[in-house]
Amino acid sequence: MLTCDTYLSPGSLNEALAAAAASAGQFRFVAGATDLLPWAREGRAGDVHVPLMIDIAGVPELKTIKVQGDRLWLGAATPFQRFLDRAELIEMAPGMPDCAIWFADSQIRESATIGGNVINASPAADGIPPLLAANAIVELAALRDGGIRRRRMPLSEFLQGPGLTSAEHDEILLGVECDALPGYGGAFEKVGHRRSLVISVVCLSALVRMDASRRSFQDVRLAIGGVGPMARRMTAIEERLKGQAVSAELLRAVMAMCDEFIQSRSRQEYRKQVTPGFLVRALAKAMKKAGTDENACAIAEEVANG
Repeated sequence: MLTCDTYLSPGSLNEALAAAAASAGQFRFVAGATDLLPWAREGRAGDVHVPLMIDIAGVPELKTIKVQGDRLWLGAATPFQRFLDRAELIEMAPGMPDCAIWFADSQIRESATIGGNVINASPAADGIPPLLAANAIVELAALRDGGIRRRRMPLSEFLQGPGLTSAEHDEILLGVECDALPGYGGAFEKVGHRRSLVISVVCLSALVRMDASRRSFQDVRLAIGGVGPMARRMTAIEERLKGQAVSAELLRAVMAMCDEFIQSRSRQEYRKQVTPGFLVRALAKAMKKAGTDENACAIAEEVANG
């Protein structure tokens, strides 16, 4: 059961930060609360009592979505559903639409936020691999010396371990800035007990841009979650693919490189079995969305299904 003594819904960033500063640390920021409510309801930690609950979903600054040059800003209160119903996000964040579909059903997608998925720092968080693949940077804010201090860092550095981040207790995650990637194809693969509403055993995001021939990889971004303490980029595989023409030999070679990314001891053999196929299946889907030559797509699909 989830209870609180005081519930606040601040209308501004200043108001939210001031409430946190005045609480002597006895508070919790929430937005969609789609992780907190089931956690309390299912009794995974007994009854959950929060002296002060600060609902920041209505803070305007946290709801901003904008493109600035080659970068995309996603306010922390951006719901996952926006990646399916806003045309500019479908174009600029091609790794996120598939992720949103796998993430949850439409009701939860309307409440669950990108900021909540990031700040909870689950090793299996669906939203983190596509953000890592897009070179995401997080921005945080807190009251310091009578004013608002803001700081930024790469998402890869912000994540410190299962459920752990570099955020200080009274900091608000303002949002995430990542590469805007028009012209890329994006795909997301996930295995669990069901398509959505399930913690990932493996989740993998692929972003692909082909060269002018439409047969060779110009750029490849890959990130994997659920297989270690934190999601991570698959940099060695990215570098092996970049600049190379699509071939069955190349794809089988990178499949053989997947084992090094499986760090989790739980269900390790299963993860090692499914990850290579996930990798090529995600690449094949991303290639198709990127306008890849039909023969090259057919090669990738054959390897993925083999």
